[in-house]
Amino acid sequence: MAVPLYNLEPVLAILAFGLLLALAPVLWVFRRQGQGSASPGARWHALTLLTLFLTLDLVLFGAFTRLSDSGLGCPDWPGCYGEASPFAAHAPIHAAQTAMPQGPVTVSKAWVEMVHRYLATAVGALITLLMLASWQQMRKAQAARRWGDWLPTLTFVWVCVQGAFGALTVTMKLFPAIVSAHLLGAYGLLALLTVQAVRTGALPTQTTRAWRWTLAALALLLLQAASGAWVSTNYAVLVCSEFPLCQGQWWPAMDFARGFEIWRPLGESADGTVLSLQALTAIHIAHRSLALLTLTALAGLAWHLRRQQPVQARWLAALLALQLLTGLSNVVLGWPMAAAILHTGGAAALVAVLVWALAARPAARPAQTLARGAQTLAQPMPQPLPQRPTP
Repeated sequence: MAVPLYNLEPVLAILAFGLLLALAPVLWVFRRQGQGSASPGARWHALTLLTLFLTLDLVLFGAFTRLSDSGLGCPDWPGCYGEASPFAAHAPIHAAQTAMPQGPVTVSKAWVEMVHRYLATAVGALITLLMLASWQQMRKAQAARRWGDWLPTLTFVWVCVQGAFGALTVTMKLFPAIVSAHLLGAYGLLALLTVQAVRTGALPTQTTRAWRWTLAALALLLLQAASGAWVSTNYAVLVCSEFPLCQGQWWPAMDFARGFEIWRPLGESADGTVLSLQALTAIHIAHRSLALLTLTALAGLAWHLRRQQPVQARWLAALLALQLLTGLSNVVLGWPMAAAILHTGGAAALVAVLVWALAARPAARPAQTLARGAQTLAQPMPQPLPQRPTP
């Protein structure tokens, strides 16, 4: 039975359910902060931090959705067979599962996919609330607008784009480039929320003089994250089941040209032929090689930041250890679900920690300038040179 790819009839019901989910953390924050003498600003700080945490949870659940092959658990968008929940769509889901018991549509996969959409809607509602609150604060403030004042608005636009990529993930049948862009967009959303959390005081900050190295490490990490997304969305993890060798060799036969053709369907080359083992091996080995470089760079940065930013340095070290262990587990243990999810979540957390380290830099400039000025004033004034008497 042909199912329309887009059916907007359940949009309002799904939005309402997302709003109800978002209402729970909002009430929790306002109830908790309202018990003391917390200011309205403190409430928004707490809500920003909670939204950041829930977005990280959404990334983890998105990884579970992908790894459990539930990305097409509902073949249309935004609902499931035109309904707002799998309960209402039980008949067509049951029919699809009966026809193909191991196919993409089953009752459990439909629920996983729809829960992911509900959570995404709730996160979008929280981001919308943060944007509206920022507009209200700007309206009340008499100061000139700064670029940081528009971060909540940019985050709202970003999450709308993420929603569009989520729709394309379903309607384009897990197109690897779209799925990879959707995952990288989630990392970008985490970065924007992290900057907001730092600017509102929801995260403790310490300045660093190594911001150029931190920025370079972040760029390298994003490249590595893109490589990991490409491995995951092409299901190229299992082509190498040993470490450090792959298929019993240090450098097995590989086809980089086919492996890194970006615009192609899942499991196929751009010319429509089946993606070869050599192409998948190239994807895997490229990720391994880049991982070694990224691990070395981030470990060096963590060591360098241990005194300037000890909190971020400890987080970096812990997350790097997690990434190393889960990455090796994915290979030698056959891609276990828990390790694969943690590997994706660890990459997302690394992005947030590096952005956290960078976001403190602009606020540190005035203090550094004042400190240098104070040192200059504390120095003794030079004495004038004695003048020779005029004959």
